[in-house]
Amino acid sequence: MSKKGTGKLILGAGIGAGLALLFAPKKGVELRADLKKRIGDLTNKVKELDKEEVKENLEKKIEEIKQEIEDLDKEKVKKIATKKAKQLKKKTEELVEYAKEKGTPVLEKAATEVKKQAANVCREVLAKLEDE
Repeated sequence: MSKKGTGKLILGAGIGAGLALLFAPKKGVELRADLKKRIGDLTNKVKELDKEEVKENLEKKIEEIKQEIEDLDKEKVKKIATKKAKQLKKKTEELVEYAKEKGTPVLEKAATEVKKQAANVCREVLAKLEDE
């Protein structure tokens, strides 16, 4: 943790402790004494911190957050792809049914091929998302 970061930590904790003490039902002299003691305690705790350990822990937490964001994005993409695959399946089934209604074997065969190809593409996309 840099000197700036440590200073901000101490300042933030000091302000928080100060506010807590100011709203406590004590006399001014007692408040100031409590505040000085708590600031001293906090300063001692900060001095005892292993800066390298704090740095490593912060870096680890940041990496964990990045991974969670990445996983969230993957899950979102997978969910959207699954939904789109279902929609595509429905549309290709409607296409095949329409071709059957019109009664031409050429249209029905072409629509069935489109349906099969769409299903293959959807399976491939979903499989790639599973692998990532």
